[in-house]
Amino acid sequence: MGRLSTHILDTERGRPAAGVTIEAFRIAGDAAEKAAEAVTNADGRTDGPLLEGAAFTAGVYELRFHVGPYLAASGRSPTSPAFLDVVVIRFGVAAAEEHFHVPLLLQSFGYATYRGS
Repeated sequence: MGRLSTHILDTERGRPAAGVTIEAFRIAGDAAEKAAEAVTNADGRTDGPLLEGAAFTAGVYELRFHVGPYLAASGRSPTSPAFLDVVVIRFGVAAAEEHFHVPLLLQSFGYATYRGS
C-alpha cells in the first residue's frame, strides 16, 4: 500500500522540529487541492502518513512546511520579514503503490530534502 510521509530535522540544532504545521496539496495545472494537514510531534514526525492507500494517487504533490513560527519561537528569525516562512516542496509521484518519504532538513537560512524510505 502506497503512502506519503515526512519529518523535519532541525540540522542547525541537531534535533527534530516539533510543532510545525505541514499541508499536503495535489496539484493539477494551476490548481492546488488541499489533501491533508498535520503538525509534527516531539520526534519531528506526523503521527501517521499524510496520505495512504486510495487517498494517495499518482500525480504532482506539494508539501508546505510552515517553519516561520517554529524558527521565530527558537529566536532564529532575526529579520522582518523572516528569510524562511513557508518551505514548499513540489514533487511527482509516478508509482503511488510505493512509499514516498519526503523529509525536510531545516536551518535558519536554508533547507534540503530528498526521497527517503
